[in-house]
Amino acid sequence: MSVSRETLAGLGLSVAAAGQIQRILGALAAEPDPHTTVTEPQAALEVHVADSLSGLEAGELRAAHRIADLGSGAGFPGLVLAVALPHAQVDLVDSAGRKTAVVDRLIQAGDVSNARSITTRAEELGSVPAALGGGRDAYDAVTARAVGPLALLVEYAAPLLREGGVLVAWKGARDADEEAAGDAAARELGMAAAEVLSVQPFESSENRHLHVFRKRSPTPPGFPRRPGMARKRPLG
Repeated sequence: MSVSRETLAGLGLSVAAAGQIQRILGALAAEPDPHTTVTEPQAALEVHVADSLSGLEAGELRAAHRIADLGSGAGFPGLVLAVALPHAQVDLVDSAGRKTAVVDRLIQAGDVSNARSITTRAEELGSVPAALGGGRDAYDAVTARAVGPLALLVEYAAPLLREGGVLVAWKGARDADEEAAGDAAARELGMAAAEVLSVQPFESSENRHLHVFRKRSPTPPGFPRRPGMARKRPLG
């Protein structure tokens, strides 16, 4: 079952953008190694596309010119954001080459010229200056959906963001302990919690929240830590 351009236009996408998403969803449905259990176009429209577009409720993300999508998996939200924000360059970052290979095929299917995949870990990308081909202090926004707890995401994002840049993290129901740990990690990393936005990407979605953190000061020395340490010994 395909998704009509009229349905996609109802999500606020232009005719051209709707066509790109339509082709991406078709390619995802035909993908032999999709790295997501939701591939049927109508289901993917809600679970992946509408959910990704909900991130645009964060004004800083709408205005960003360079975005890193961490743990991009099958390409969401990064691919959808690239289509919706043609002025932005979107880097879809994942450490697994099998996943970035899928992203590359979907980019090609949708002819998304402002998106690219990067096969690396967030810590490795954030350890190299942009002038040398890395991502340290290079991004206006970092996004993460279904990647890990807030403290982990803040640590991944801080070295990548320029001062004033934001992390936008897709999360489910609010968890006071997770938020407290995220706030503590943010303070250690020159970040600060800015807002929590309640969103409802589609009618049956429940308890969807966007957590926005802003980079206030330079990332302290010693960060990023070596790969794996943020998950093994979390801050906060």
